[in-house]
Formats: sequence, C-alpha cells, structure tokens
Amino acid sequence: MQTVQRIIKSYRRRRVIVCALVALFVFVLTLIFRFISERNLNHHRVSAFTHHAVYTLERLMLPLVAARNELMPLVGTPCNDIHPQLRELAASLQTVRSIALIRSGTLYCSSIFGQRDVPIHQLHPDLPVSVPIMMLTTDQSLLKNRPILIMWSPTQDDGRSGVMIAVNIELLSNLMLEPQVPLITSVSLSVHGKHLVEGKGVIDSLPPLANEKRYQRTSTLFPFTISVTGPGASRLALQHLPSQLPLALMLGLLSGVIAWFATASRMSFSREINLGLNGHEFELFCQPLLNAHSRECVGVEILLRWFNPRQGWISPEVFIPIAEEQHLIAPLTRYVVNETQRQLSLFPNDPDFHIGMNAAPSHLRHGELLNDLTQLWFNKHPTQQLTIELTERDALQDVEAAMVHELRRKGAKIAIDDFGTGNSSLSWLEKLHPDILKIDKSFTGAIGTDAVNSTVTDMIIALGKRLNIELVAEGVETTQQAHYLRQQGVQTLQGYLFAAPMPVKDFPAWLAGRTSPPSERHNEHVAPLMP
Repeated sequence: MQTVQRIIKSYRRRRVIVCALVALFVFVLTLIFRFISERNLNHHRVSAFTHHAVYTLERLMLPLVAARNELMPLVGTPCNDIHPQLRELAASLQTVRSIALIRSGTLYCSSIFGQRDVPIHQLHPDLPVSVPIMMLTTDQSLLKNRPILIMWSPTQDDGRSGVMIAVNIELLSNLMLEPQVPLITSVSLSVHGKHLVEGKGVIDSLPPLANEKRYQRTSTLFPFTISVTGPGASRLALQHLPSQLPLALMLGLLSGVIAWFATASRMSFSREINLGLNGHEFELFCQPLLNAHSRECVGVEILLRWFNPRQGWISPEVFIPIAEEQHLIAPLTRYVVNETQRQLSLFPNDPDFHIGMNAAPSHLRHGELLNDLTQLWFNKHPTQQLTIELTERDALQDVEAAMVHELRRKGAKIAIDDFGTGNSSLSWLEKLHPDILKIDKSFTGAIGTDAVNSTVTDMIIALGKRLNIELVAEGVETTQQAHYLRQQGVQTLQGYLFAAPMPVKDFPAWLAGRTSPPSERHNEHVAPLMP
C-alpha cells in the first residue's frame, strides 16, 4: 500500500530526473551545436583564406598574360630598339621585377640591364624549355638569392627563344601568405615542384606536419597551389569549447526550469487520478449500516477503492487529499454517483434503504454538487434514500449552507461525517439542520477507556439526542462498543464487527447471508471517499 509521502516523493523524484535529463540533454546539445558551429566556422575561414589568396594571385597574374602576349612578337628585335618599351612595360606592372627576351637560348635584352649576352641556363638551369611554365626560384642577377616567380613563354617550337617575366613574389607573399594564428600557422605557395613558405623562402618540399592538418586550393587559371596548415578545424573548436560552458550551463538550467513547469500537470499524481477516472480503474466498495437493535441492514456507505495498474493499490488516504488539493474531488464524486446509479439494482429496492455518499464542501460551491446530483441521481428517480455525508475538513459558507437546504428539499438526507474531528460547531448545526451525525471511529474506539475521547463520545450522543438528530457510530469493532452505543440510544452502527468494506457486486450475497462478510482485498483501513 502506498502512502501520501511515498507517492508524492516518487512523482517528484521522477519529475526531477526528467528535468535533470532535459537540462543535461540541452547542456550537451548546446556544446555539440557550438562545437559543430565553431568547427564549420573554422572550415569556412580556412576556405575563405585560401580562396582569397588564390583569387588575389590570379588577379595579379592576368595582366602578365596580356603583357606576355604583347612582348612575344618583339623577340629577336634588337635590344636598343625595344629597351625603352620593356622598361615602360615593367614599370607599369608593379609586381614585375624584370622582363627579359631570350633568343636562341641567350638572354639578350633585359628591362633592367638593357642589352646582355648571358646564356639563360646559367641563370636558370631549367630554362629554356619548349612549353610555357611557371616556376619558383631565386634571383641570381639583381637581388641575390631572393625568391622570384618566373613565367616562361616560348616563341618557337624548339623552345630556345621566348619571353621570361620575373615576378617579385616575395612582396606578394607578404600580402597573401601571412598566417592567421591560431587557425592558420603556416602558408605556402607551390609552383612546379618548388614551395615558397612564409618565413622559410623557396624549398624543395613542404615541411612535415606535426599534429596539424593541411588544406590546399589549386588555381584553375594558373599552375600554382596555395597550402595552409593549422591545428585543424575540429581540434581548434574543441580547444575553444570550454569558453562555451557558461552558455551551455545557462541554457541547460533554463530548459530544466521550463521542463519543471511543463511537467507540472503531466508528471503529477493528479494526472494519474484523471487517467484512473478515464480508464475506470476506480471500484466501488460499500460498508453496511446496521440497525443497532434489530441488526437489520438499513443502508450502506459507498466507498471508493483504486487499483492503479502502474502503482498497485492506492489508499483513499493517499488519493483523496491529493484530489482535494488539485481540485479533482468533484470529478471523483461524480464518478461515484454515476457508478452507484448504474449498480442500483444490487441494493434493496426500498425507500427506507439508505445509500450514503461522501461529498466535500468545496463541491457545493456555485451549486456544482446540486447540478451533478440533479443530472446523475434525482432525474433517474431512484427508490433508495440518498444520504450526502459532508466532511468537516472545511467550514461551510452561507451560500453552501443554502445548497445543503436545497439538496434536502430534493429529498436527500444530510449527514455530518466524522463529527467532532474538523470544523464543526453549534452554529454549523444550526445552519445545516443535519439529519444524521456520524460519530468518528476515534471516539468509538475510546469507549470503555479513560481517554478524553470517551467523554466526547458521550457529549456527541447527548447533543444528537437533544437536537433530535439521528446518530450513526463508525468503526464499531467490539461487542462492548456495540452494547454501549445501543444502550446510549445510538440508532445505527457501522464497523468491522458487522462487515468490512466489500465490493458492491458482493453485497447481495452478503445481504442474503449466503457468504460470510468478506474482508478487504488489499488489507487497507476503512476509509470513505472523504477521509
């Protein structure tokens, strides 16, 4: 059997776990999202850098192509005739260090030195060749051992004559090949098997990678490639991830709080009650009321029991207080009235047979209980006498007392349940004029003892007699208690001495005397709809 504390604690623990999982999920998801976002951003930055470097160098090389086409018809022309033109053209091309014309393998005219007579292979061993090429090398004539980019364009099929343009690639490298730490630690330009690495000059092979990654982009217009190295987009994003912890923690906590409020209705015991009502998990029990003298069954009190397939048997002492707190007591009462009406054939068809149902004073507000009973009970015109047992948990207001009088006018009897344990007072009795007072089992159990409750029992009995109110004693468990109550004039007795609460379907067999009084199927204490 569950207790209120265990039920509430169980649901709160599950709710906390769900909210914690939501917060953890959002926390991890935020870090993953930030990692992926940072990694993609790093990829984009590297790609943008290499694209910009390739694009810039292509834009600088395109004017050289136009100049080469203009110079190729001049190969073979005497240097004195064309030297001013070479110098003017080299000056207009700001990135060009020099322009040289080669005839039969000999550099015979230079934009810097004018007329010369130097075999080209002495300056550049790879020249001349029969195909156009670009290559990285070092200057051997003007600025010794400084990197230059050579553009060679032959004018004859044998490749012995042509135009050679030397580009001041060192100046360009300062503009295009500057690293962007920490994303890019090294940038290089690769042309014809040679590599110009920022800070290292022209080398034959790229430096080996040391726990880094290399990204490359090749020009579609010219035979060169830009390579960049760095720690890698993923590694750098992972290193940056700790800075995202405050944001992830804040979003995780916020989502946990939102989940806490969002699950208030879905992960609560009140939702279980609604599920139980919709699934007809609640079952009607009844406990007989016997005439104190004839011991004839004169009525029953309808009780509600709940077997929750998800939790097991749940005591009314658990679900009734929660139902009251969550404003679900009215749906429970409507369920009891409707189910009792549906099973009326199980009870004697006698106008003197009482069927007692518990109701909360809060259900009386705005005439809600009156409307429910009118629709579900009075309109069916049942033969049996309806008794509404009001708990003393809450004090009645004047308007609620008016509803009580209207119920009595429609033929219902009014009983005050568990009298003496709640907010009862003489003024309450004066307002309601109840037909029945039900003596709480705590007072019945004190009979024959020296406890204060024993004196209170006598006072309640005397009060009932004085006001001419019928008395019903609950919780009668011994013959001594029954004898004493009978002597004191209590008209009706109820308790385990006569019968334990039983399923309504078993009541006809018990009434006919064909079976002994069955015990509670789940060993719970007697508890009405309203404790």
